[in-house]
Amino acid sequence: MSDPYFQQLFADRIGGAEYGKGTAIYKFEKIKRAKRKALADFPDRALLDFGIGDNDEMAPQSVRDRLALEVHEPANRGYADNGIAQFKEAAARFMNRNFAVELDPVTEVNHCIGSKTALAMLPACFINPGDVTLMTAPGYPVAGTHTAYYGGSVYRLPLLAENDFFPDVAGVPADVLAKTKLLVLNYPNSPTGKVATREFYEQMIELAHRHQFVIVQDAAHIMLTFEDEPLSFLSVPGAKDVGVEVHSLSKGFNMIGWRIGWVCGHPTLVRAFADVKDNCDSGQFMAIQKAAAQALDDDSIPVATREKYRRRLNKLVTMLTQCGFQCKMPGGSYFLYTPIPKGAGSERFENAEQASQHLITQHSIVTVPWDDAGPYLRFSVTYEAPTEADEDALMAEAAARLQSASFEF
Repeated sequence: MSDPYFQQLFADRIGGAEYGKGTAIYKFEKIKRAKRKALADFPDRALLDFGIGDNDEMAPQSVRDRLALEVHEPANRGYADNGIAQFKEAAARFMNRNFAVELDPVTEVNHCIGSKTALAMLPACFINPGDVTLMTAPGYPVAGTHTAYYGGSVYRLPLLAENDFFPDVAGVPADVLAKTKLLVLNYPNSPTGKVATREFYEQMIELAHRHQFVIVQDAAHIMLTFEDEPLSFLSVPGAKDVGVEVHSLSKGFNMIGWRIGWVCGHPTLVRAFADVKDNCDSGQFMAIQKAAAQALDDDSIPVATREKYRRRLNKLVTMLTQCGFQCKMPGGSYFLYTPIPKGAGSERFENAEQASQHLITQHSIVTVPWDDAGPYLRFSVTYEAPTEADEDALMAEAAARLQSASFEF
């Protein structure tokens, strides 16, 4: 069968005339296929899923009740455009209470339909053909994908254990820095779990001034900080002069799927984001914004979420260490990032993908492989376990399977 005429019309950014013909399989699709095979091959063996990247709880009852109330209000039925004052003011209060960051809710805060959309839109504010975005690897790829859409390129900054999972910006070539428009950071980092220090942010601010680029700090996991107090980029003097911070209610407030967050920082940068956003969407449903505003004013929600995942991570670190893995409590996020075993029995693992596939197919244990900066596995503690007793039972079962695997480290 011949191709439809529009096969030749696809943009180069998504593959051009070859769009849809590739055979490469995204790693998360490989994981899904392996999970299906494990369930088919071992129907009586429960799948232990440490690969899920979403909170396992619903949003708090109080937040759901507020949404249920607001959804019936006629005043909430229209377009929200760039957000309602009630949400922006709640976000500003939240930033002040938690990080001592003072923001003008009118000019320095703008809502977004989840942080993913913000990271997709921000490159549109800056990237022309030939420009560069600096991004850490491993990392969330969205800003890099959209940088390429606009004709720019991504310069990857590997996060290595020898650099304590901070990017080696000193090693970026001068010609790359000369073309750099954006530096995208993500701390607490996903998936390494590293948290930023004030000194690190100070260095990045100085670098931004020297080379005249904008910093975008993705703070999606900020309320899941276990090492000291949560640290906002904007709490460091000079940060607001060079960048913005992107926040989300997904991780810290159990509001996965609600698609609500905000961009805050320098008013001109926030306005540029708002102008692009205004041509991409018409705002999140106002009932969701009002429920989210109530959530932001309740500090008990992120505290409870943080303590739950801290507890689960402590159990996971203890169990994996007993099984031979090299790991320690992460500084933040609900992920644990650990080097892969060298092999199991006679099987050698050349990369993280092989190790992850072995765990799924042979032991029904799901992890996510990362080979961006060395072979690592990502374990998530967002598995479903209604009680602490269920958590302990899951840890015991995982330990039994891993100890029987004859891993070599």
